[in-house]
Amino acid sequence: WGISVLHCPYCHGYEVRNEKTGILGNGDVGYDFCRLISTWTEDLTLYTNGASTLTAEQLSRCQTHNIQVIEKEFDKLEHVNGHLQNILFKDGSKSSLEALYAPSPFEHHCAIPMTLGCELTEDGYIKVDQFQETTVEGVFACGDNTTRMRTVANAVSMGTTAGAAGPLKVVAARA
Repeated sequence: WGISVLHCPYCHGYEVRNEKTGILGNGDVGYDFCRLISTWTEDLTLYTNGASTLTAEQLSRCQTHNIQVIEKEFDKLEHVNGHLQNILFKDGSKSSLEALYAPSPFEHHCAIPMTLGCELTEDGYIKVDQFQETTVEGVFACGDNTTRMRTVANAVSMGTTAGAAGPLKVVAARA
């Protein structure tokens, strides 16, 4: 990935603001990332790595905001000292960039939540309510496995909520 292929605009986006930027994505995920990044640079391209799955409305909005959509398949990325220079496509053409966002999908590294029967969100995170309780009564979850906001501070806050809510739910159930 080198230095300039990025997964998170909040972690790395400031350093590449106003640069020629691309997003590797398709469909709703690619479109949502475009909406997020479009205020950070005026030179933004969405690379779908093959046929676009964007809706007609999404394509129209990209055009309205001067976001080019390229539907070519990637062959490889060209770096110099870890800095992205070009995307090389399977058709032999290339596109130069300063930075490329490549949001990676979330993946659980253990099966405990699924074994317990916890429901997952559309993005694969553990579904929780405002008290961090999962869809399995009495099972709470917090941190990286429940949200895209993957920071220590957020995990601590969620853990505090779960820690306070759990005993309160038990007391309320006994009353």
